[in-house]
Amino acid sequence: MTTLSCKVASVETITDTVYRVKLVPAVPFSFRAGQYLMVVMSERDKRPFSIASTPTQRQYIELHIGASELNLYAMTVMDAIVKNRRLDIDIPHGEAWFRENSQRPLLLIAGSTGFSYTRSILLAALAEQPHREVSLYWGGREAKHLYDLDELKALMVKYPQLRIVPVVEQPADNWDGKTGTVLSAVLQDYQSLAKQDIYIAGRFEMAKIARELFCSERAAQKSHIYSDAFAFI
Repeated sequence: MTTLSCKVASVETITDTVYRVKLVPAVPFSFRAGQYLMVVMSERDKRPFSIASTPTQRQYIELHIGASELNLYAMTVMDAIVKNRRLDIDIPHGEAWFRENSQRPLLLIAGSTGFSYTRSILLAALAEQPHREVSLYWGGREAKHLYDLDELKALMVKYPQLRIVPVVEQPADNWDGKTGTVLSAVLQDYQSLAKQDIYIAGRFEMAKIARELFCSERAAQKSHIYSDAFAFI
């Protein structure tokens, strides 16, 4: 791991609780798609955030930070970003990185800002294995929380083997995607997950339940399910 000093290049408010932050490190950096970094608040206070950009994106590091008054852990980081316009990070961390040597169908599952974790893997997979079968299930409370859905729809046009499945818990009248939880949507669509490489990012409880359900009810292989404890932040 390496500690880097970064300039805050931009902060974009995506939704009422999600921010897109781009950091420019002072020196070259490296990581694997699916890994995360630690924001250094102090010597004893380091906070994990998934990296939404890919390793080949050398100009900046992109983060999607879900922060609000109900999540002061992340809101304190956002306050520091906006105020100081600089940030120290510790990079890279995590073992749930993209296994690019595999040719198995790829299943990505994200809850809320867990999308940042799956976005990095998705873009890396499309660039390195453009013909590999890929499915991404992204769940949120409302459609507005699926903030990069237009980008994903554009990718589906470019990559016919890519399938994007948006899922919301509280749909509007004109919603044409799936309704319910992201895990229920996956279980509805797959009778077997024995052949898939599965990458999951959501609340720790969701990732734990998914692993248990997929293995016991859909024959998923534990050795092909990847999820870090901090991948959802």
